[in-house]
Amino acid sequence: MDAVTAQLVLGIIPLVIGIGLIYWISRRKFYRRNAVGAEGFSSFEASVFIRFIERVGKWIAYALIIIGILFIWSYSQMKKDREKKQQEVKTEQQR
Repeated sequence: MDAVTAQLVLGIIPLVIGIGLIYWISRRKFYRRNAVGAEGFSSFEASVFIRFIERVGKWIAYALIIIGILFIWSYSQMKKDREKKQQEVKTEQQR
């Protein structure tokens, strides 16, 4: 696997994990709601702890998404540079 392909893989993996993490956290939050729309917790401490962990988890997910996007952008730049160099080599060979 060359560096360009590695950039693509390193971009897709954190992107998918970040999106999956946001989905999982939002799904848990949705299913905690009762008929009135309020979240149900067993205790105040559980409420504070779970909300804190979910907030941290969402920030981690956003960071993973940003990292994934940056790696994919880097992949596209590396691919353009590689194609440009190949084009230059072809024009040099034709001379």
